[in-house]
Amino acid sequence: MAQRTDVEETAIPPETHSAAPSPALRQQNFFRARPGARIVLIAAIIGVLILGVFAWRYFASYESTDDAQVDGHMMPLSARISGYVASVPVDDNESVRAGKVLVEIDPRDYQVALNQARASLADAQSAARALQINVPITSVNTTSQVSSSQADVETAQAGVAAAQQQSDAAVAQLAQVEANDVRAQSDLARYKQLVDKQEISQQTYDQAVAVARASSAAVEAARASAAAAKQAIAQARGRLDSAGANRRAAETGPRQVASVRARVSSAIATVKQKEAAVEQAELNLKYTKIIAPVDGVAMKSVEVGMNVQPGQQLVTIVPLADVWITANFKETQLRYMRPGQLVKIRVDANGRTYNGHVDSVAGSSGARLSLLPPENATGNYVKVVQRIPVKILLDQGQDNDHYLRLGMSVEPKVYVK
Repeated sequence: MAQRTDVEETAIPPETHSAAPSPALRQQNFFRARPGARIVLIAAIIGVLILGVFAWRYFASYESTDDAQVDGHMMPLSARISGYVASVPVDDNESVRAGKVLVEIDPRDYQVALNQARASLADAQSAARALQINVPITSVNTTSQVSSSQADVETAQAGVAAAQQQSDAAVAQLAQVEANDVRAQSDLARYKQLVDKQEISQQTYDQAVAVARASSAAVEAARASAAAAKQAIAQARGRLDSAGANRRAAETGPRQVASVRARVSSAIATVKQKEAAVEQAELNLKYTKIIAPVDGVAMKSVEVGMNVQPGQQLVTIVPLADVWITANFKETQLRYMRPGQLVKIRVDANGRTYNGHVDSVAGSSGARLSLLPPENATGNYVKVVQRIPVKILLDQGQDNDHYLRLGMSVEPKVYVK
């Protein structure tokens, strides 16, 4: 049997020994010949998986965009008054400090206006002081006039009463004298009859005649006295009327004082008006100098010799100490974005990377904030991914050299995880 086997083996064609092994057989032979290769391969696969996981987690941990730029404030400074530009002590792109004079308008006209306003104020103050002095003087005078006129009225009233008493006495005396005269005339008539009959003496009759004549004279005197008393009453009443008129005139004293006080109030109001005019003139003189409100870089749009008007823009200040990043992220990138998240900002101009954080997300897309917002008037709606502006602030001390300029292109990475 052994010989047969050898013959059979010898009879096998040579092509059978020279045939190539299968891939599976080669793989098995490879791993048999190199026992550590299987471990290396497994380790490599595990390493690739680990690297893939880390890469996926890394790229999923941030959102980035190249649609971003440096943004900041621009302060356009305009003229508040009109005038001739006397000097412009600043050049374009010059760094200026707060308080530096940027433009000076010719101040001479405004200095003259200030001097006039001050002179007008001094005049108004003098007039007000003079009127204030007149108030107590007028008050004292009117008070004394009232007292004096009241005393005059009382004296005139007393004079009228005295004249009336005298007139009454004169009238009474006249009545008495007239009665005596009537009796004397009656006696004279009787004595006349008796003397004609020679029943009495001529001497008795002459005495009756004398008595009658004296009685008539007394009547005339009494009548004159009564008339004089009536005249005295009229004069006393005239003095009373005059005193009353004076008293009524004196009683207008409080109104005179009120009138003077009203003029004083008007003068004080005029003083305040003049003070306001002086203050406005001082402000106008101050406005002749355009001052830098903050530190920054100046860009001028005015030259010496120009006549400027109120509201005309003269200089623009860009405060480089207060800049931020405006990044337009796709709306699909905002899912996990929140204020306060870390941001790495790469600046194209210098290749540096700055640290910052998310400050806020805009209230609308950039398309809505454009001058002409898009509107689908045809009804053919095509969904377009919108971009939302995100404000990113630099961390403290990141831009101490103030290298960043408005409009520079940057690439921010917001770490959302």
